[in-house]
Amino acid sequence: MQSPRRAALETDRGRPRALALWLLAVAALVTAMVVVGGITRLTESGLSITEWKPVTGALPPLSDAQWNAEFAAYQQIGEYRQINGPAGMSLADYKFIYFWEWSHRLLGRMIGLAFALPLAWFWLRRAIPAGYKPRLLALLALGGLQGVFGWYMVKSGLSEQVTDVSHFWLSIHLLTALFTLAGLVWAALDLLALERDRLARPARLTVLGTVTAVVLAFQLLLGAWVAGLNAGLASDTWPLMQGRLVPEYDTSHGFLWAAAHDPFLIHFLHRWWAWVVVAAMVVLARRVRSIERPASIALHSAFGTQIILGIATVMTGVALWLAALHQLVGALVVVSTAWCAHAAGRGVAPLAR
Repeated sequence: MQSPRRAALETDRGRPRALALWLLAVAALVTAMVVVGGITRLTESGLSITEWKPVTGALPPLSDAQWNAEFAAYQQIGEYRQINGPAGMSLADYKFIYFWEWSHRLLGRMIGLAFALPLAWFWLRRAIPAGYKPRLLALLALGGLQGVFGWYMVKSGLSEQVTDVSHFWLSIHLLTALFTLAGLVWAALDLLALERDRLARPARLTVLGTVTAVVLAFQLLLGAWVAGLNAGLASDTWPLMQGRLVPEYDTSHGFLWAAAHDPFLIHFLHRWWAWVVVAAMVVLARRVRSIERPASIALHSAFGTQIILGIATVMTGVALWLAALHQLVGALVVVSTAWCAHAAGRGVAPLAR
């Protein structure tokens, strides 16, 4: 005789495979968003749009008068008055940085629609399996928070006294995007497992998976601070900085202050903490090799490529295309880590029978 749970699951009208493919498509868009956001940062374009208009801001300026109005608003902030104005920025120069910030915001709107509209459709069609509605709503809320955090990041750089956004807000903005990316992948993998077996339970986050995630999150935080403080330019040599292993840095406020504010120390921590991340990932990848070999291969490939790109980015003085690739592969490291952690969690969570 079937248990009530088995009977309910076997008659569930949910469409886990369709949901999983949709979530993976959104994850691909979020990855693209991370790359475009990185380029926006690298080209110093983030402050080019000084207002947040969630609806009407989807359209760029369409006339000379509108362009002049946008440029005039930009000319009131510190970045223009202290840096770009004295450098002789023209309207054509302004249009270039405007394009990247507008593209970044437009892609964010597209991701919102690509998530919210299919979610509503699946919901109305009763195609969401039992237990997944709260997870999908949480991912939707994270997407909304991402937009809010992005605006606070921009707002932090709009006064006349500063010339850049807060690197703290930049790190919150980036880490929220990457956490959302990991959540999308994890939910998709759970749904694919459910497609194969309607009695499959969601994977657990193991101790090893948690440790790896925390170690990686700290590295991502340091990477965001490197970007926010332009600390990638602190050295164009590797492995030494300023001809020494540990560079000189500001010690007047103590180590902890320097670790969050000094570009030289943050750059140093980011380049060497990477090896702690590698060690954790090697252990995780080996743990899941017999459970899901493709995930293990993906993680090894991602962090190996990321290390090479990081060194190359430093040694080229932060070449734009290399730095953008570094950002892309960083997102893929997050994806492959989530994949391996999920595989490890599935390996210790036997299906209920």
